Amino acid sequence: MDESPPFAASFDDPRITPQFCRRVPGSSGDCILLGVVHDHPASIARVERILESVDPETVALELPSAALPLYRAYARDGSASSPPRFGGEMSAAIHAAPEADVVGIDAPNWSFVRRLVTRLIADRVSPSTARRVLSGLGGATREALTCRVAATLTHATSMTIACDDPIEYDCDHDDTPERQAAHERSHVASVQALLGSVATEGSALTYRDDTRERCMIDRLEAKRTETEGDIVAVVGVDHLETLADALSP
Repeated sequence: MDESPPFAASFDDPRITPQFCRRVPGSSGDCILLGVVHDHPASIARVERILESVDPETVALELPSAALPLYRAYARDGSASSPPRFGGEMSAAIHAAPEADVVGIDAPNWSFVRRLVTRLIADRVSPSTARRVLSGLGGATREALTCRVAATLTHATSMTIACDDPIEYDCDHDDTPERQAAHERSHVASVQALLGSVATEGSALTYRDDTRERCMIDRLEAKRTETEGDIVAVVGVDHLETLADALSP
């Protein structure tokens, strides 16, 4: 998607570049898409820096709605000088935009299930592929419910229940922006090269991810219609290009 000038150019920060940031203009407000690497210091800093500059009406996160209460609980641990201990860039986004309406745009939800089953039937996929797709859906549903239970326990006790340990990288929040940015770019390039060497056409993973992206696009389009003001969406960097193209006028 072409921009003039690019949104990222307004920031003097090596972690904020067109590779990770896109702005899609709209009649009632812009949709700013931030691509992230889960738990990476550069991604967390990018989300915080942009939300400090933008006052969005809505923050849309690549999380299922059932997981939001847990990430809101994580966000309360953040401070002005350090991000929340758990939840990575997602809880950092909630912490950085306390006045925004926070929504989850990821599966599982009923829209995703309907769309996925319809596509599996229309494509007449093999029973083995269908089983793998539905098994993955079951795992995602259990994970979302686990987040809901963890949120309940976190609210009811003095403990913070963590569903996953944070991912550790060979850089941290105290490193310079330049080092964080270089490490993140290298990590993304390595992962994309690895994924590019694996044939996934027609696989269970392709069905799941394509349907997830379509549902995220539908959810963002609906929010743009429902509300006035800017939307900041925080999604995995591999989804960024597809979402930006689909949402562009």
